[in-house]
Amino acid sequence: MELRDLPSVDELARDAGDPLAVDAARAVLARAREEIKLGVDPGDLAARLRAELETVRAPSLRRVLNATGVIVHTNLGRAPLAPEALARVNDAARGYSNLELDLDDGVRGSRQDHLAALLRRMTGAEAALVVNNNAAAVLLALAALAEGREVVVSRGELLEIGDGFRIPDVLARSGARLVEVGTTNRTRAADYANAIRPETALLLRVHQSNFRVVGFAELPRLEELAAVARAHDLPLVDDLGSGVLGELAGEPSVRASLAAGADLVCFSGDKLLGGPQAGIVAGRADLVEKLRRHPLQRAVRVDKLTLAALEGTLLLHLDAPERIPVLRMLGEEAAVVRMRASRLAELTGGTVEETVARVGGGALPLAELPSFACALDESLAAPLRDGEPPVIAIVRDGKLLLDCRTLADCELDDVASAVSRCR
Repeated sequence: MELRDLPSVDELARDAGDPLAVDAARAVLARAREEIKLGVDPGDLAARLRAELETVRAPSLRRVLNATGVIVHTNLGRAPLAPEALARVNDAARGYSNLELDLDDGVRGSRQDHLAALLRRMTGAEAALVVNNNAAAVLLALAALAEGREVVVSRGELLEIGDGFRIPDVLARSGARLVEVGTTNRTRAADYANAIRPETALLLRVHQSNFRVVGFAELPRLEELAAVARAHDLPLVDDLGSGVLGELAGEPSVRASLAAGADLVCFSGDKLLGGPQAGIVAGRADLVEKLRRHPLQRAVRVDKLTLAALEGTLLLHLDAPERIPVLRMLGEEAAVVRMRASRLAELTGGTVEETVARVGGGALPLAELPSFACALDESLAAPLRDGEPPVIAIVRDGKLLLDCRTLADCELDDVASAVSRCR
């Protein structure tokens, strides 16, 4: 084929019957011109157009199979939802809902009312509010309680976490002024007390996420900070990061933080809670009301689907926490994981290898969960990632490790089929 033999864009797109065909035809013809110049026959252009349209119309956000061993994997969407939570999303999405309607009185209601009572019961807080993520929760708390005034924070907690999120920047955007106390490795309650002035609005404690100082390090207990805050009639805000509703060794729970004296706690919905992306603020009713009435609250509020998924997840925490995928993966016995790895090895011709899984999401960064993986040749990493569904694994020491702590039993056949297609 020569350049003069190529059809026009309209000729190639005419019979496709697709509104995206013209742009797709331009792309196909552009590549064909380059190939002809290189002496390569571009082949069946109509078939290439159909393939281009399939690629363009394929969903960008896709289900993947997590074989990395990182349970709360930010790049992979963090917490997978339980079936019960998905059922509530489907029910809320398929029609209209009472998102902001009081069904008893027939007047306008608040979307914040749907989960407030449940969150109060589960955390021991006087009131609670839900926004679209924990960064928004912290930003809203600072804007509502400290705009134009000072916030006292330990230097050891001025962190940058994923995607360039920096605590000092959040403080600045909220309109509050940062007052640093202590040093990177050692901060005491007296450092907070000595920094308090008439301009001080609140004390802030920040979860250290994946950052840890070991050795010559010290931070005050929350009870000590609460005593300083009470002595100066200031609120204490505790940014818990991941947030735990039950008991998890090494990770502070929401209820424990409030019981220790925090006036407000902020935490995520899609990490150790195991629900959708959300930021939850719980604590004193008067402070939560200030957040609810602040203009920024409308900009960071959640939609009906998030509320539905979060409600389903919270109810599971009460009734059957083992049905929440994140909690199941965290608590599963290593022997069960090994059986799953053995089954996958049988299906794929791989071998079973002992490894360690991680919590992820900034929680328990030093914790290692005993795990087992199906080991395959590392050359399969890219083909599996490019397959449907994509399988995301770990390459280590020349092997591809499919960590079975983050794979469910019902996913093994899908993984095995994906491996078979790549060979």
